[in-house]
Amino acid sequence: MTSPTDGLRAARGVVRLLNTSGGGVLCLAGAVDGAAVASFHRRYGREPARVAVIDARSVTSLSPPVVELLVEHLAAGYRAGCPVLLRRSAPVEQALASVI
Repeated sequence: MTSPTDGLRAARGVVRLLNTSGGGVLCLAGAVDGAAVASFHRRYGREPARVAVIDARSVTSLSPPVVELLVEHLAAGYRAGCPVLLRRSAPVEQALASVI
């Protein structure tokens, strides 16, 4: 008998992609970990989504895979000539300060 998670660790935090009239929004909230990013990749694929906004104001902590996800989406928007608005929390600000 398999478990409800099929051997995958339960994700902490939220990573979701929303379609709005103003464009795509990547939403992150809570204590986001690598399992949440893996779940996002299984659902939406590994290619950065075309988003107008990343809303990470509710992030309380984040793991290195989450930082990588954020940077990938910011860079994709920059390369496409459509800078992405990043709404960030203090933990996101701190994590990105060492990367960007």
